[in-house]
Amino acid sequence: MNSYHGEYRNKLMSSPLDAVGLIQSGNSVVVAVNFSEPPALLDAIAAKARAGELENIKTYSFNPQKYAGNTIFAPDVADCIQANAWFVSAPVRKMIRVGLAYYIPSVFYQVPRFLRENMKIDATITTVSPMDKAGYFSIGAATYITVASRLSKKVIVEVNENSPRIFGDTQIHISEVDAIVENHVPLLSPVFPPRKPEDEIIGKRLAELIPDGACLQLGIGVIPNAIAEYLEGHKDLGIHSELFVPGMANLIKKGAVTGRRKNFHPRKHLFAAAFGPKEMYELMDDNPTMESYSSEYIMDPVNIARNDNLISVNSILEVDLTGQCNAETLDGFEFSGTGGQLDFVRGAYSSKGGKSILVFYSTAQEGRISRVVPRLAAGAGVTTPPMDTQYLATEHGVINIKGKSTRDRALDIISIADPRFRDDLLKEAEDLSLI
Repeated sequence: MNSYHGEYRNKLMSSPLDAVGLIQSGNSVVVAVNFSEPPALLDAIAAKARAGELENIKTYSFNPQKYAGNTIFAPDVADCIQANAWFVSAPVRKMIRVGLAYYIPSVFYQVPRFLRENMKIDATITTVSPMDKAGYFSIGAATYITVASRLSKKVIVEVNENSPRIFGDTQIHISEVDAIVENHVPLLSPVFPPRKPEDEIIGKRLAELIPDGACLQLGIGVIPNAIAEYLEGHKDLGIHSELFVPGMANLIKKGAVTGRRKNFHPRKHLFAAAFGPKEMYELMDDNPTMESYSSEYIMDPVNIARNDNLISVNSILEVDLTGQCNAETLDGFEFSGTGGQLDFVRGAYSSKGGKSILVFYSTAQEGRISRVVPRLAAGAGVTTPPMDTQYLATEHGVINIKGKSTRDRALDIISIADPRFRDDLLKEAEDLSLI
């Protein structure tokens, strides 16, 4: 038995409460993302806050899921824990809307720089895979956690045998860890809403825009992932994506994704985060073709553009007649965040042969509201500015407005709106002197 096992035993805590005893009042804590959220450690932090043993804590996370939502974002600890998120997700949306938790506007690839230049990190907490023979744990997906762990005064890990061991810049050595707990529970998986007929229409159309050998980025949501099943007949696709999603795993299994034609990290599937079902995690585990790196590497538009034929597909909530796209606010309140959308919009367009595609349903609220609007409302987020928008797609068509005049782009955008709203949109365009 090597010395790493002895060091492991020395750092293994008898309980999560003992492990988070390293966190003191006034500390700043960075929390891992998606399936790497550590449930036992988060429960222990919330328990100590509820017992009055921790106060004035600040936590930072991206796309917090149910473990964070039930603990550090819970209403009854808001007076002890200031919970912050770089991206707003369903479990924490209500807390942020009422001012009991907070959104940090950010472009995701810049988050590691924020950590270095703007924050004092007292502790980093994350789920990890079991330690390997060289003394390394894998955090699963790199995002910002590898960077945070190297800047942090304390690193506390929750070992889970179900967490995949992933290659790339995801390793934390036992010598860098201050406390360990073990908690072998099933990993978090996303719940996707049922498919709509519109998803199939859009997915089939977008697949026709993607050539063999293209490199894919698919964003969060049902629509970007609906495209995957229509790509099963493609050859030698690659992956360079903010998020690794179930549709990508299926394309690897079907042989459509090989990475052989990639000119940046050829034959490797690159991503900064991952979220999917158990079968996807099993495919990722100890798979040398899978590599995860920090968001500052994956989402840097310069690195994105190093992939020829990079096809980026992301969802938006609404678009106005100038091509301004809102993917993050509803009714003036933060609904999600910028994430990596703008990074990939710009990186894809800079890629040789690349395309940036923004997709959305043409209506909301069962057809009562058009998602094509004359002008974005005051307070709406401009996730993608009009000069960056390239392809737009709804169930009514696909258009490319890049380089077009305000008149031509307004007419094109109206053409993919729901037919019931087109006459009113034409009148609004005239009133705005767009046509």
